[in-house]
Amino acid sequence: MGKQTKNLQDTFLNAARKDKVEITIYLMNGVPIKGKVISFDSFTILVEVDKKQNLIYKHAISTIMPSKPVQYKDEE
Repeated sequence: MGKQTKNLQDTFLNAARKDKVEITIYLMNGVPIKGKVISFDSFTILVEVDKKQNLIYKHAISTIMPSKPVQYKDEE
């Protein structure tokens, strides 16, 4: 029972980061941002877009779509 469970959001973002999967982030205003996850925390996602870094606040995100399926293990 001492196992700490990660939430799905963290598991998904970490797998996308490790596998360097390109993602499209749709902001609340409909603007798409394509790039790769560099890092993330509880409030932000750091994404590399055209060799530049973009820090995106999670509250501004509507949807995240990976360019290919993200492989992650269900941590039970």
